[in-house]
Amino acid sequence: MRRSIVAGLAYFTVVFAFAFAIGVVRVLLVAPRLGETVAVLLELPLVLAASWWCCGVLVRHFAVAPRLIDRSVMGGLAFVVLQAAEGLLAVFVFGRSPAAYLAAFATLAGQLGLAGQIGFALIPLVRRRG
Repeated sequence: MRRSIVAGLAYFTVVFAFAFAIGVVRVLLVAPRLGETVAVLLELPLVLAASWWCCGVLVRHFAVAPRLIDRSVMGGLAFVVLQAAEGLLAVFVFGRSPAAYLAAFATLAGQLGLAGQIGFALIPLVRRRG
């Protein structure tokens, strides 16, 4: 179980850093030209592909067992930490109210982003080999 926890934290950290960098490009360059929804649609495959690759590397590195519980802990912990990090960034760095942060999930772009985050959490379950 310890391996799954460490792998989940590493998975969050690496993918979050990548997604944050891609998100800067999305927000500053792509969204103003093509709109938020199109920008998210362009970003999602890149982040999910990076998540798939990163998951495989980390599963091998930390020797995470293929059991459902181990992979669920890895993906679930990464998802919970991701949600906390995004909420805290929205409020304390970008100055959004908690209500505004949550309201963004009602938009198509927000729903697509959340679907991508759920996909990120499920990758350790469906990625059977490292």
